[in-house]
Amino acid sequence: MPDPEQIACWQRIDAGLTTSGKLVDGDPQRLAMLGVRRVINLALASHPEALPDEAGQLAGLGIDYVHIPVPFDAPDDSHFAAFQAAMDGAGDTPVHVHCILNWRVSAFVYRWNRARGMAEADARALMRQQWEPETSDNKDAPAWARFIAR
Repeated sequence: MPDPEQIACWQRIDAGLTTSGKLVDGDPQRLAMLGVRRVINLALASHPEALPDEAGQLAGLGIDYVHIPVPFDAPDDSHFAAFQAAMDGAGDTPVHVHCILNWRVSAFVYRWNRARGMAEADARALMRQQWEPETSDNKDAPAWARFIAR
């Protein structure tokens, strides 16, 4: 099955890892058809664009759900440690990571790729497809620039 490009801010990182922005009705089924077996959500459940009962919808499809709510203005190392544990816990099963705009996710995947030994330029090129905190005019971008520099 081809990648479901109708999912907001879709990005394939490699054969076993995809990322996106917010999920909407129908997206959990699209992920299941791709063979995704774990979804990691970095957005806050209280966000107005969050998918209602995301955990329940995914569970009904046999997809493991990990929620790591990362405040957009305050990402920290405890969030990244939880993310690493969720990624490690997935083993070789396909994983999809999302937030609302794929900004949180792109920064987390950047750090994760760097921690796994990916060249900085390659990890940055993947992140830049979604967001570049150091050059963003978003008011919370400096917190993200510090986050990816760790």
